[in-house]
Amino acid sequence: RDRRVELKCDVTLEGDVRRLAETVLGTIGAPDVLVNNAGSFLLKPAAETSAEEFRQQVDVNLVGGFLVLQAFLPAMAERGGHVVTIGSVADHLGFPGNVAYGASKYGLRGLHEALRAEYAGQGIRMTLISPGPTDTTLWDPVDPDRRDDVPSRAGMLQPSDVAEAVLFAVTRSDRANVELLHLMPS
Repeated sequence: RDRRVELKCDVTLEGDVRRLAETVLGTIGAPDVLVNNAGSFLLKPAAETSAEEFRQQVDVNLVGGFLVLQAFLPAMAERGGHVVTIGSVADHLGFPGNVAYGASKYGLRGLHEALRAEYAGQGIRMTLISPGPTDTTLWDPVDPDRRDDVPSRAGMLQPSDVAEAVLFAVTRSDRANVELLHLMPS
């Protein structure tokens, strides 16, 4: 039986995230798997990036991830589960024109590592998956097929590649935790 329900939430709004968590936790309880995957992408040189654009990247990619984890981790700690955070190749490598996005993803990686340490021994496995360029709508404003400084869409990972990495991480035995997975196009 298909039990999927679509719930929409702006992860930058604490009230929205709290209402989402209350709905999920009150309806089905703590999730077995939480994939923390909200994201926003900006490709712009530092000198051209406004403070507001920088804040927007941090709000979605870092603060949003924090709010989701803060809302669900206490309930997951009571019963166990697996948190998968989707980072980026930009969470461990710097790229030109990637100052706001890269800073937010480096921060997300730091958040993941700190929470992994904080919840160690509490029955929650945590995985950070850091994919390279992935052909999603985040690239639409960039139009990568018309540029020579970024990979073309044909050279990118597909969302299904990232989904398979998530599935791999969460289906390991309870004795094993995939802590970090870098995923790049071949």
